[in-house]
Amino acid sequence: MADLFFARAAAAVLIALAPPLATGVAHAQATPAAAPKPAPALKLFADSKIVTRDRISIEIVGKGPDLVLIPGLASSRETWRTTAERLRGTYRLHLVQIAGFAGEPARGNASGAVFDPVLADIDGYITTLPKPPVVMGHSLGGTLGLALAQRHPEHLSKVLIVDALPFFGVVMGGPGATADSLRPMVTRMTSGPVAPMSEAQTRGMMASMATAPADIDRVVAWSQASDPSVVVRAMGDDMLADLRPGLTAVKTPVTVLYETPLAPLMTADYAPLPNKTLVEVPGSKHFIMFDQPAKFDAEVDAFLKR
Repeated sequence: MADLFFARAAAAVLIALAPPLATGVAHAQATPAAAPKPAPALKLFADSKIVTRDRISIEIVGKGPDLVLIPGLASSRETWRTTAERLRGTYRLHLVQIAGFAGEPARGNASGAVFDPVLADIDGYITTLPKPPVVMGHSLGGTLGLALAQRHPEHLSKVLIVDALPFFGVVMGGPGATADSLRPMVTRMTSGPVAPMSEAQTRGMMASMATAPADIDRVVAWSQASDPSVVVRAMGDDMLADLRPGLTAVKTPVTVLYETPLAPLMTADYAPLPNKTLVEVPGSKHFIMFDQPAKFDAEVDAFLKR
């Protein structure tokens, strides 16, 4: 069923709950100090423009109708680089990066809630565009896209969700999970100091999210360059964000691409969504755009034409 996704989430929570001092000491004893790695690039294109807001930054490139792309937890806007390179001739792309992720300074996300303030900042930005844009989001970015469709349907035209559920909490707590049943776990996760994950821990978890070694290296670098506190608080917010009750009222067209292990959860949890297209992508892990690029490109093109 969703065993792989459960394993990833459980590993992240266990690492988040580990005592920071003990984790740091164990890692220091087990491995020699490594040379610092360069932070991920925050600007992908030489001819682009960067707009910086309190909770996000946006890289703008290309010409045409507006298309907003949101990456996932501890991820860089580079998630969407290949898509942006392919579409920049026909769309004006707005590549979001969440403050505190992948080398982006935390700014407003340095304390407190992350999900709702980031959502508000994205919504505030898209309302500056001349027309409601298309929104595409991966993982946490997909959940944010769905939340935009629920709360501000007049501000966007349609949404592509890549491998994200309407309630991430069921992965941690099972099909009967609720925000209330998960709240004690989230409180424990977010109430104390957060231990940064070692590179070995990060690599072990990311190996279940992408297949090619170069892609694993890339997502490991993003995670290592992320602010651990922002990541854990964003994950906690995501665990409590149950969007299922509002699905029946969503009129915005929504397409969901998902990996095969999540098929039972995806079909069940998105069943109440009226205007949906669900597409399973076999042979892929969580980063579908990396593992199955041809299929991903074809599905993005079909979504944009619908």
